[in-house]
Formats: sequence, structure tokens, C-alpha cells
Amino acid sequence: MNATDIWAVVPIKETTQAKQRLADAIQPELKPALALAMAEDVLSALAAVPGLRGIAVVTVDRRAGEIARRYGARLLGEGAREGQTAAVSAAARALGREGRAAMLAIPGDVPLITPEEVQQLIAAHDRTPDFIITPAHDDRGSNAVLCAPPGLVALQFGNDSFAPHVEAARRIGVEPKIVRLPGIGLDIDNPRDLAAFLQVPSSTRTRALLQDAGIHAL
Repeated sequence: MNATDIWAVVPIKETTQAKQRLADAIQPELKPALALAMAEDVLSALAAVPGLRGIAVVTVDRRAGEIARRYGARLLGEGAREGQTAAVSAAARALGREGRAAMLAIPGDVPLITPEEVQQLIAAHDRTPDFIITPAHDDRGSNAVLCAPPGLVALQFGNDSFAPHVEAARRIGVEPKIVRLPGIGLDIDNPRDLAAFLQVPSSTRTRALLQDAGIHAL
């Protein structure tokens, strides 16, 4: 096992189509900027984690790519237009071909992520094969998944992916480690998530953007 050869993978969809499930909670013209602010909060936290070998961002969005490069991330395009599952799966294949030891998949919409939370996930990785997962705050989605090796489990993200991912690991004889983390656990997909985010004081770019837009609570 090489615990230092962990690559973070962040899929970022095209921001013109981002966050449609927020509906009327924020203005339509603000949604692309919100997606980019959240992505930058995630990349900023990951870039501050010394235990990661690198960051790979799966996107074809020009502005997201510019942000990724600012944080020293490599850009991958395969699977970027086909959703989170396809994007992460393509990255896992690429990392596997390179012989990388592990992949840590993180969504681009968890702005309360901290370097300390990421370090907790890395610290939990002490074997190969290994499968570590952080559920969403509602215990339905999967908000962080560490696979060692990268293609260990065929990941299928979605609203109810947490329990299937746990079972998928067990089916191949790997007991998953469940690490609950409040920051990574809060992804912003719908108005209820946004309201929960606004209740947590933070110095994130996401909160600053919302405050500048006059959105302080829902």
C-alpha cells in the first residue's frame, strides 16, 4: 500500500446547466456563479491537504477549468458530459492505468469541506484494498468515496447511492469504513440543502456570493 499516492477527483458539470434543482431558491443567472464558487471552495480545501498526491478535475467547462488550473489540478475531459458517475469512473480508469494507489472522489458542491476533514479520510486509509465513504447529511447520497485501488468498486452516484455503495464493497469482500463529516456531508442540491448551508457560519466563497446577492436565509 502507498498511502501517499492518493488522487482527489472532482467532477464539475457545465455550469450553464448547474443547480437546476435549486429551482427558484436563487435567481437563474446566479446558478452558474454559485456552482463555480462551490467548486473553488472544494478545490481550495483539497489544495491545502499535504496528504494528497494530486487533484484531477473532470470537466469541459471553460471557467471551471480555469479555476482548476489555478489550484494546480490536472484536467480530464472523458466522461465530463455524462454526469458524476461517468466522470468519476473515467477518472478511476485513467488513474488505474497510471498505477495510482487510490482515488478520493469528492463532489464539487460541498463548500463546507475543510482540509482537516479530508485528512480524516486519508488517515482512515490503512490497507489495500480499501473502501472509505462519507454519506450525505441525509444518509442517502455518497459525498466522498476513497477507493484503493481506484477502480476497486464500480461507483454509481445518485440520490440513494450510499447504501448500494456500502453493499457493493461488501460483495467483493471489503468491509467499508464509514466516516461521517459535517462539511463534506452537506452538498447543496436543493432549497433545503441551501437553507441548511446558510445556517452554518463560514468564510467560504459560496457564502460571500450569496450574501452579496442578498440571500442570507431561506
